Amino acid sequence: LTWISIYISNVYGKVANREHCFDGIPITKNVHDNHFCAVNAKFLAIVTESAGGGSFIVIPVSQAGRIDPHHPKVCGHQGNVLDIKWNPFFENIIASCSEDSSVRVWEIPEGGLRRNMTEAMMELYGHSRRVGLIEWHPTSSGILFSAGYDYKILIWNLEIGEPVKMIDCHSDVIVCMSFNTDGSLLATSCKDKKLRVIEPRSGRVLQHASCKNHRVNRVVFLGNMKRLLTTGVSRWNTRQIALWDQEDLSMPMVEEEIDGLSGLLFPFYDADTHMLYLAGKGDGNIRYYEITTEKPYLQYLMEFRSPAPQKGLGVMPKHGLDVTACEVFRFYKLVTLKGLIEPISMIVPRRSETYQEDIYPMTAGTEPALSANDWLSGINRGTVHATCLYPVLMSLKKGYQKPNQLVFKAPVKEKKGVVVNGIDLLENVPPRTENELLRMFFRQQEELRKLKEELNTKDVKIRQLELELNNLRNVSPVGNNV
Repeated sequence: LTWISIYISNVYGKVANREHCFDGIPITKNVHDNHFCAVNAKFLAIVTESAGGGSFIVIPVSQAGRIDPHHPKVCGHQGNVLDIKWNPFFENIIASCSEDSSVRVWEIPEGGLRRNMTEAMMELYGHSRRVGLIEWHPTSSGILFSAGYDYKILIWNLEIGEPVKMIDCHSDVIVCMSFNTDGSLLATSCKDKKLRVIEPRSGRVLQHASCKNHRVNRVVFLGNMKRLLTTGVSRWNTRQIALWDQEDLSMPMVEEEIDGLSGLLFPFYDADTHMLYLAGKGDGNIRYYEITTEKPYLQYLMEFRSPAPQKGLGVMPKHGLDVTACEVFRFYKLVTLKGLIEPISMIVPRRSETYQEDIYPMTAGTEPALSANDWLSGINRGTVHATCLYPVLMSLKKGYQKPNQLVFKAPVKEKKGVVVNGIDLLENVPPRTENELLRMFFRQQEELRKLKEELNTKDVKIRQLELELNNLRNVSPVGNNV
């Protein structure tokens, strides 16, 4: 790590010019502790404020500037959207989860949306309460994890469109999920104040920590170091970070106080440069540290300061960075009050314009290492080269030029619906403007009036038939006597 340390200690943050920002976006006001933002080399997705359902906007990253207020949205959810994540191997595929208890997978057309998208390529129902978190598996193209307010984690095999495993070891709401490099381990933090390391295929808890002095909020695996980093709150209600050995969670290796602010701390780890970024929700600062395998383990480097508070942050994958500018990390900062998405580049200062191999080692690429069935069967390592650990790596030397030739296909399933009076409730699109909401309200009032009239008419008919039946019963004995 020494040769990298010399350079990353001088990393600085650079805010994009106004013309490279995304302006005029009605960012959601939801207070759920998520980023509400997802980005890849093609698209930027932002959860937006909407009436009568959940929606998010998808914008090509090359089309910065002021966004049309009538820009098309993805708006098929019946409740607020709580999380969105791009598939790491198929850049047009995005998953979303919502308060409507569903997880949906969408295919965004090349070039972006031209009209509102209401029909998902997959609708996944399995949670009994709202779904707050989703995570794609880091090495398998067809595995998606979802965590709901029913305290359960579902593992979805998207090759068949069904849940194949339920992890039921939490006693409260799961607030964070993080995978190790090859996806063989899952770390979770939970409102029951426990940190867990889980073997996801079996659902077995390998390690857990009851955090009394350090209330864990967020957790992240630190690459292949066999370390976990958590952010949380100390017993004195100060923001705090802690470093853990993933094989022994009896007590943290290091605990460090950050400050006395109340906002949640989001951790981001760059395994290529061994840098940790800490961004506070509600404040505008981003601190960054170097992580080492030897004491003191955490080395504070610098702090990026900004007066504008951030609601959440999206992170550009490595293959989407500008290697000619020596950019090693890029955030997309949500500034709710301004309706602004602001790119922030973390740059290593270099005078040479040639490719800097020392700051760009081989990195996780866009090719999946495993199919869903391979991963579920227990494979972690390569079969051709037994020493090759997944994921499949790529070089950034020639820039991002090799598109993935694989095609993401949804399984063909019988379409299910919930039909009431000829209206499919699962397909009924929620109103997106106040006028649409009013029109729907008056239309429903008219439908209710007609249904009441129909009901009254049927009540009258039933009473008439009852009277006729009584008359027949009264007449019948007379006829028999005759």
